[in-house]
Order: sequence, then structure tokens, then C-alpha cells
Amino acid sequence: MSMQAQDRLVEAIATALKLGKPRRFRQSVELIIALKDVDPRSPEGRIREIVYLPHKPPKEPHICVVADGDMALKAREAGVEVFTRQDILQLRGNKKAAKKIAKRCDWVLVRADLMGIAGGVLGPALGPRGKAPTPVPPAANIVDTIERFKRAVWVRMRNQPQIMVRIGTEDMKPEELAENARAILQVVEGKLGRQRISKVYVKKTMGPPVQVTL
Repeated sequence: MSMQAQDRLVEAIATALKLGKPRRFRQSVELIIALKDVDPRSPEGRIREIVYLPHKPPKEPHICVVADGDMALKAREAGVEVFTRQDILQLRGNKKAAKKIAKRCDWVLVRADLMGIAGGVLGPALGPRGKAPTPVPPAANIVDTIERFKRAVWVRMRNQPQIMVRIGTEDMKPEELAENARAILQVVEGKLGRQRISKVYVKKTMGPPVQVTL
């Protein structure tokens, strides 16, 4: 992305932040990428990438960890919700409890050797919500992994030729939001090519969309 395009992105975000009435909650800022000549049902259109934003939003996601032993202990010390193997096994057949977990957990990080169990029990509840258990190698530093996923977002296309991603919150600087948006745009361009991007918009949760001239 050229410096001129980056400046226009910052300008559009600043405009979007000013538009709309203040709300009693901290609004998210969303990036909307409209695509052309892409069939969402085709293999090409099945974009599903995790992107780690350069700037962590103040509103952190709710991260859950499925692990045993030392990894579970360190995850608890990091302040996230932890489920052991036994916890997951006890959820078998309890669809209501699994749905509650799927609703509150934005990310479910699973020690790789427990993926079969976690996927079988939580997968049916996570799938319809556009979530999925994410494997973590047993030797991974779970604290570092948790910190990384506090900056993570899904970049994916569903039933329509567009991608909508939360890039931060309204109390972040326009320059920070622009860098987060650029990280996502680079992934989409790398997957589909610049020519497939039709239009780009930014907006607050309750605000009108502002088109970015790229």
C-alpha cells in the first residue's frame, strides 16, 4: 500500500470515528471489503485466515484454553478460562453447556493432543458461530500464545462476496486502526489479488460506512 493510500485510509477512519452519535458503550471499528469476481462457494472463495493485528484493541477477546498439566496451570495464571480433559469429557452429551462455552469464548486454544476430544464435544457448538478449536503444540509457550491471540481476528468470507473484520475500538488512534486495516488488506490482496477488491469501507458499530479511496 502506497503512502497516499495509507493517508486516505487514516482520513477515512478519522471521518468514521467522528460520524454517528455517541453511545453508552465502546463501539468497535469495522473494516468491510467488498469483492468482485469471487464465488464464495468456490475453493478460492473459502478464505479463512487468522491475522494478528499490529495494535491490540483495548477490548480483549475472551480466550479459553483446553489443556492439562503445566500448560493448564500457566494458562490459569495468565487469567484465562481453562478446561481440562476431564472437564471436556464431562460435557459429552450436554449440548446446552457446550453452547454456553461456545458463546462466551471468542478463541478456544487447545493443546494439540486434546484436539480430538475438544473438537468432538465443542466443535458442533463452535462451528455455527464461525469459531473453531485452534491447536497449540504441547511444547508451546501458552502465555505468549494467549498474548498473541489477544490481537487475533478471523479474516473470512461467508455467503456473500465480502469480508467484515473488527480492527479495533473507537478509542484507538486512527493511525493504529489504519495499520490494523492494512494488515488485513495485505492478506486479502495476497490471497485474491488487488484487482478482486471492489470497494473498502470503515465504520463504527452504530455509525454509517465511510468509503476508502484506494
